[in-house]
Amino acid sequence: MQYFSGRFKEKASNLILDFHSTIKFEERLAYYDVMGSIAHVRGLGKQGIIPLEDSKLIEKTLREILEDLENGKIKLLVEYEDIHMNIEKNLIDRIGDIGKKIHTGRSRNDQTAVDLKLYLKDEIKKIQSYLIEIIEILNKLAKENKKTFMPGFTHLQKAQPICFSHYVLGYVEMFRRDHQRLENCFDMMNASPLGSAALAGTSYPIDMEYTSKILGFSRPVWNSLDGVSDRDHVIEIISDISIIMVHLSRFCEEIILYCSNDFGYLELSDSFSTGSSIMPQKKNPDAAELIRGKSGRVFGDLMGILTTMKGIPLAYNKDMQEDKENVFDALDTVKACFAVFNGMIKTMKPNKEKMLKACYNGFINATDVADYLTNKGMSFRDAYKIVGSMVSYCIDNNKTLESLSLDEYKNFNNLFEKDIYSEIDIENCIEKRTSIGGPSEKSIDKHIEVVDKFIDEKILELKNYKLNEIF
Repeated sequence: MQYFSGRFKEKASNLILDFHSTIKFEERLAYYDVMGSIAHVRGLGKQGIIPLEDSKLIEKTLREILEDLENGKIKLLVEYEDIHMNIEKNLIDRIGDIGKKIHTGRSRNDQTAVDLKLYLKDEIKKIQSYLIEIIEILNKLAKENKKTFMPGFTHLQKAQPICFSHYVLGYVEMFRRDHQRLENCFDMMNASPLGSAALAGTSYPIDMEYTSKILGFSRPVWNSLDGVSDRDHVIEIISDISIIMVHLSRFCEEIILYCSNDFGYLELSDSFSTGSSIMPQKKNPDAAELIRGKSGRVFGDLMGILTTMKGIPLAYNKDMQEDKENVFDALDTVKACFAVFNGMIKTMKPNKEKMLKACYNGFINATDVADYLTNKGMSFRDAYKIVGSMVSYCIDNNKTLESLSLDEYKNFNNLFEKDIYSEIDIENCIEKRTSIGGPSEKSIDKHIEVVDKFIDEKILELKNYKLNEIF
């Protein structure tokens, strides 16, 4: 910590050097640190705070340092604590006293804040690209399976018939909300803290609007205290990732169930399954199980940063250094999970025959029997009671609603006629549900059209995304 030498007389202990150091996990911020520094020195030169030729030399040298870092030619040292001071030390070693001008009008407090925001903006777009990919995969499955019928469940008990398209589109809506949450997070963090300095801004005539613009931010922050001590964006992005992991975990839980012998609704590709070391017949959905398990890890990252931030007074405190390992881990985990999950879903096959067969036990068309009586003029509550008695009768006599004779139907109520059998046909039960968001082919087609438009719009936005005007 040689940069403290003017105030401190004793050499720093190796223990405190190692304890303070973040360089072990901050190398991923090098690109963004150089980007922020280039914006800063351009601003210093533009405003005449340092000579323009010094500004240009510093920028040129920073670019060379970044290239050397990317090619592994620079060794990052613990004694310089973090990525910021390692880069500054390299700069000074290369161009001498001119390099020392880089820190004019800024602090590591606003420097680290801008680095992290720039990095997280890029990471949001990467996660959104994974979300668009899984939405595309699921939408394709929906297009192919409008006539693939299956039981829908409540309480993990068979409830009503749906189609497989309706099932996967339910997850499409979850992932579309995830995409929107990340977009909201991006918009809220899109304010540049560069110029906030340590906590009270700076007396130099800097142009925060200028540096904000070339760094790709929509605006500078309005309060320097908040600018350096805000980590809401870290909390929010881990929170958003946690919700994504909830959705992935729920989907994986169902995949695990539906791939089991007792269900057999889905078949995973061999390439995304594993075997047993002792039981040769086993085909285990380990990928789905691991994704389900890693959700807890991300939830821990969220709880960690919430606990760290809850009692910190304004402005910057060293506790806030703990933000990076939490957010880096959450980001790495969700991206790794998506890479596996998307491949697993792309190669997954629905077992149409087994799902259709499962529709014919469990009385999943019982509501349609009640609706039949209601449409004949009976109150729904009375119809509900009659159909409940019919289900009880079927259970006692090992029958289904489809196998009851018309005389048996009439024993329960004279309103029943021959058309009851078409009314409780599984496909007809589904196709009657034409309300928005329902499982009928008509409703599914409308939903798919909306999702197609969403995909096209979001892919275009990702293609047009540009982080900054520097590189």
